[in-house]
Amino acid sequence: MDISIIGSGYVGLVTGACFADVGHHVICVDNDQRKVDALQSGQIPIYEPGLEEVVHRNVSAGQLAFTNNIEYGVGHSQIVFIAVPTPPQPDGSVDLTYIERVAREIAEVLKDYRVIVDKSTVPVKTGEKVAETIRRYNKGGIDFDVVSNPEFLREGCAVSDLMNPDRIVIGSNSERALTLMKKVYEPFMAPIMVTDINSAELIKHAANSFLALKISYINAISTICEATGADVEMVAEGIGADKRIGRSFLNAGIGYGGSCFPKDVAAFIAISEQLGAPLALLREVQRVNKLQRERFIKKIKDTLWVLKDKRIAVWGLTFKPDTDDVRNSVAIDLVNDLLSEGAIVRAYDPKGMEKVVELKLCEGVMLTRSALEAAENAEALVLATEWREFQAIDFEQVRKIMHTPIVFDGRNLFDPRTMRRLGFTYHGIGRGIVG
Repeated sequence: MDISIIGSGYVGLVTGACFADVGHHVICVDNDQRKVDALQSGQIPIYEPGLEEVVHRNVSAGQLAFTNNIEYGVGHSQIVFIAVPTPPQPDGSVDLTYIERVAREIAEVLKDYRVIVDKSTVPVKTGEKVAETIRRYNKGGIDFDVVSNPEFLREGCAVSDLMNPDRIVIGSNSERALTLMKKVYEPFMAPIMVTDINSAELIKHAANSFLALKISYINAISTICEATGADVEMVAEGIGADKRIGRSFLNAGIGYGGSCFPKDVAAFIAISEQLGAPLALLREVQRVNKLQRERFIKKIKDTLWVLKDKRIAVWGLTFKPDTDDVRNSVAIDLVNDLLSEGAIVRAYDPKGMEKVVELKLCEGVMLTRSALEAAENAEALVLATEWREFQAIDFEQVRKIMHTPIVFDGRNLFDPRTMRRLGFTYHGIGRGIVG
């Protein structure tokens, strides 16, 4: 099928590349000419495992192209996906400026029937507004359908998630649109859930908010574990073995971050309050998440006493492993907390350091070329992001090069007994007895 995707950011680029990889002809449209030029020359603006190979393969095969001309994209497509940013506003609600602008631009160039698909994460009832906007600005009265098709991509696993989805949600009341959308997803061999548009829009916010709730729940449990001498890892295994609950997202740590969970939880709170059905539970999810980082900093201060002029190594800056995304990263917040206390921070991240410099997120931090270089002569080591490469490091060597072998494991990546046997003072999250 012929598909265009408006917006070549994280969701748009991954979606376009994967659609092309299963045989569709895809045009990615972006109003940033520099990004278009970079993509056409083979430069991928984000790090995502497997994405670069998929993009290069399909550009070479003529299945994937990039342009800044929305009229060309809409004119050469049967289906037009909208995948533009939906940033948060100060009150937590969603800024729909980009969605509205793209709806108007599509309307102005619409000449034949098209299916317009909201791929961006949007508040419920946005589809109605998109349809209303297109009708208002399309002077020719051209027929079209608006569909909601939320994405469920995890950064670091996005290509795999898109190629092997748990489910595909299509929100539409139009049989004509549904027929075309099912053809788009036919190659993926995944269950298709057909809903009305409002339900589809609610599913994404409800899903991400529930996952954030699971994280905050296990983090709240971790404080009880520390108070009683229990081990949160054992507790998580025990409750996660219940098929009704599941083990995923029950990993205690220093809190969730990134471009999705904080934004989507805040947006869902704002949506519920605007509808007169406030989700007070999600306010507590936010509170627990913020408190978890504060408790971790207190743990460091209680152990080291005065942080001013203390040499502290931090491993990890991205909000999660296997990405270069440092937006709303708890690791970044942690580094800035340490810097504000006067600590001397040396940090290393496998993929995120260029973005930290580009966005000027940690003024005063010293970035190193390796994890070992960051740990050299450090009075404490903080694990902030659970990159797999940190598990493979020779900790006997780490202990030798550190000034004092104290480890604060913010993601419970390391085994407490092993760390203690190697001579480290180990502090995890909710590792009461073993820590």
